[in-house]
Amino acid sequence: MAKDRLMDFDKALELFEPVLGFEVHVELNTKTKMFSAAPNGFGDAPNTNVSPVCLGLPGSLPVVNEQAVRYSISLGLALGCSIAPTSRFARKNYFYPDLAKNYQISQFDEPIAFEGQVDVELADGSIRTIPIERAHMEEDAGKLTHVGGSTGRIQGAEYSLVDYNRAGVPLVEIVTKPIFGAEHDAPELAKAYVSTIRDIVIALGISDARMERGNLRCDANVSLRPRGQEKLGTRTETKNVNSLRSVERAVRYEIQRQAVILSEGGSITQETRHWHEDTGSTSAGRPKSDADDYRYFPEPDLLPVVPSAELIEELRAALPEAPAIRRRRLKESWGYTDLEFQDVANGGLLVEVEQTIAAGATPAAARKWWTGEISRLANAAGVEAVSLISPENVAALARLVDDGTLTDKLARQVLEGVIAGEGTPEEVVEGRGLAVVSDDGALIAAIDDALAAQPDVLAKIQDGKVQAAGAVIGAVMKAMRGQADAARVRELILERAGQA
Repeated sequence: MAKDRLMDFDKALELFEPVLGFEVHVELNTKTKMFSAAPNGFGDAPNTNVSPVCLGLPGSLPVVNEQAVRYSISLGLALGCSIAPTSRFARKNYFYPDLAKNYQISQFDEPIAFEGQVDVELADGSIRTIPIERAHMEEDAGKLTHVGGSTGRIQGAEYSLVDYNRAGVPLVEIVTKPIFGAEHDAPELAKAYVSTIRDIVIALGISDARMERGNLRCDANVSLRPRGQEKLGTRTETKNVNSLRSVERAVRYEIQRQAVILSEGGSITQETRHWHEDTGSTSAGRPKSDADDYRYFPEPDLLPVVPSAELIEELRAALPEAPAIRRRRLKESWGYTDLEFQDVANGGLLVEVEQTIAAGATPAAARKWWTGEISRLANAAGVEAVSLISPENVAALARLVDDGTLTDKLARQVLEGVIAGEGTPEEVVEGRGLAVVSDDGALIAAIDDALAAQPDVLAKIQDGKVQAAGAVIGAVMKAMRGQADAARVRELILERAGQA
């Protein structure tokens, strides 16, 4: 793959205005699929959560999942949308190798929710309002696994396998209107918007929103137009970006890539593009079709969806607090400074920290672990932090530190064990033998050995130079393989030297 030339980001923004648009796909966590009774589950053996409808067998007929409709209405309301008194499903036609009937049941000109907006907070505390064009119901496609080759993509693969477990999983696609005025904040705004949508669907309880699992995916549309020009530029659509960090990087990359082409008199191809996490770049996919090319027509096997006014008001009354209000409440409840809260929010970790605190950790401990060591390991691996460890296990790790079972240093080793799949923090402590040695007898024996090896240090401590105890503490910690409580070791040293 030839490497794209990129323009300096600030230079690109001098010459061109970025116009953004986002299509966020949210998988709903219903028990069954959108149009069949097949189970809706993640991680099961391939092609086990299927039915005749999922497999597109002749004579099979779809039936709408009522819970998926309720979830879709709730999401539309949370996005400030109007709910259509009647909406209709349509067939979207093009070849899907992983959707057996070769069309997708979606919604076209009659979506269930339309004309909304959502407020997004940036790192500096400013609020941007993102206009929502529509939120519509549809079904997900299956999953292809390309075997052979070095990239895991179809290019160079020897063959492909298809898993229909995901085919038919309920989706809501949220489509924004064109977003103007983002300017230098465009990459950050992209990340903040997707993070806000993720927070909303988790608060509603309608999706697991695990981006690394594909529960929530973003298609990022970017176009540039020369300064002073009113006509919109040609857009590209970077497909299925599955982490907050990657959404931000993909938007920045496309701005820099397109700016070079346009500044040299070239033209942008309207196409889908693939994001490559390893190289931090996009590559061309397929020419992007307009709606006419999909040959939409009303789905003949499904009646229109006609929610009652009573149902809409029932769901409206059950909505959780708005994201901006929730953030203010959490900040006050946790006692974070502005900077501490921004560290959590900018990392897209509000949900993880909230769930960790709910599982028993202190706000300080939850913030420390998620924004510190866990984020460091996630960034190094190029993945989302939540994909490494659950909030419940972080809370358990914090408890082991609080009760003296672990030091911070030992806790980091336990964290690595949990991430490696060795079990819960308690199981890793047991399996690796990492608990702090709390037996004073064992500690005193190690201290006596260290003092015997350094008799001059003992004399210094007895003369009141207590800082000399550091050399003994270091020797004891080494002898105990880091599993001693340094504060307790110091107390015992001073007692042995008659300085306690």
